[in-house]
Amino acid sequence: MRTLIKNATLVNEGKSFKGHLLIEDEQIARIFTQDITPCTFPSCERIIDAEGLYLIPGVIDDHVHFREPGLTHKADMVSESRAAAAGGVTSYMDMPNVKPQTTDLETLKEKYKLAAEKSCVNYSFFFGATNTNSHLLKELDPSTICGVKLFMGSSTGNMLVDQEETLRKIFSESPLPIMTHCEDATIIATNQKMFQERYGEDPDITHHPEIRSEEACYQSTALAVQLAKETGAQLHVAHVTTARELSLFQPTTDASKKITAEACVAHLFYSDEDYKRLGTRIKCNPAIKTATDRDALRHALNDGRIDIVATDHAPHLISEKEGGCVKAVSGMPMVQFSLVSMLRLVDEGVLSIERLVELMCHAPARIFHIAERGFLREGAKADLVLLRPNAPWTLHKDMIISKCGWSPLEGETFNWSVEQTYCNGHLLYNHGFFTPGDCAQALRFER
Repeated sequence: MRTLIKNATLVNEGKSFKGHLLIEDEQIARIFTQDITPCTFPSCERIIDAEGLYLIPGVIDDHVHFREPGLTHKADMVSESRAAAAGGVTSYMDMPNVKPQTTDLETLKEKYKLAAEKSCVNYSFFFGATNTNSHLLKELDPSTICGVKLFMGSSTGNMLVDQEETLRKIFSESPLPIMTHCEDATIIATNQKMFQERYGEDPDITHHPEIRSEEACYQSTALAVQLAKETGAQLHVAHVTTARELSLFQPTTDASKKITAEACVAHLFYSDEDYKRLGTRIKCNPAIKTATDRDALRHALNDGRIDIVATDHAPHLISEKEGGCVKAVSGMPMVQFSLVSMLRLVDEGVLSIERLVELMCHAPARIFHIAERGFLREGAKADLVLLRPNAPWTLHKDMIISKCGWSPLEGETFNWSVEQTYCNGHLLYNHGFFTPGDCAQALRFER
């Protein structure tokens, strides 16, 4: 099966250029510059005239919660992978805090089996570290598992790792990249007690960034960076939220660095001023903080302190978001609209489209050593997204594919649209419609 996408603006490895791309079965077979005449193209079953459109590699989201198994009343691999495809996300890495938690080898194996049956885009899963399972790290296969997730400040079941000896053992012995959730649990508990004494059992949501404070984030992130430097571990800090934390990361785009940072779309899009408008819809952990922090994160997208932009896609039923700082659950669905949200920042001059592709496509592939994905290269897997600029549309509830059925972005107008999403050469999403096909694959890693 051959598909030719012609006359597109290709964005890849820091450059944008007019050209044509040939897909043959699962792979990118050829990339042609614009000066190649159509008569030189091989015969194709499908030809797409992409005049006026942009062609980028499929987005790789290194941080999602698709809620399966055990929490499928609000999301599952079918619904959320379809939402991902509609948003131009062709690969995801899913977190271990499901039911049962992904903290042993058999449970991890079962998640891969579920994804092979249900996911419509490419997938991988983190192994969850605990205070009692570090002995299993040596049994993890670096070629099939994306990384180890370490909650250094979390009350998610038994997944808070707070024993110094265990932390050091994980950093010293993990054969995989370590992704950390960094918030100091003791600082958070002290703050929560103080605010409950002052404002009652469930303080208003506007106090969320004061309870899960800058200090809580900084202290935990500083510890993670220190341990990584001392042990030589590959560390990736998830959802950095404060300007102060950014001082812990090097302003460099050096591909060999072993300590990297992620920013999430919500923390780049919102500030604490938005709690009054959106309330608990934007409650997440770590909390969305000040406009100064948001603007610092935006600035860091361009100087190398932030390496990856992801979503921390975490669907909940809207009924579960009722309450304040304590009662409302944390997390929001973002995977379907992450790319168009970041393209709004491109239009606003926050970053270039070339830098966006670096942060959302190239860097995840490079940092996690994903084989054959993340780039427009001949021989790579044909995970591709066609984008239309200057096509304003407003997000309405009936457009939402995530099972939870809501988005904090409802009512927002976006200037770019995802026209088509290809996964392993298969035209999976096309102008609002899905084409059936068993195209998803488990990610492979070259380590």
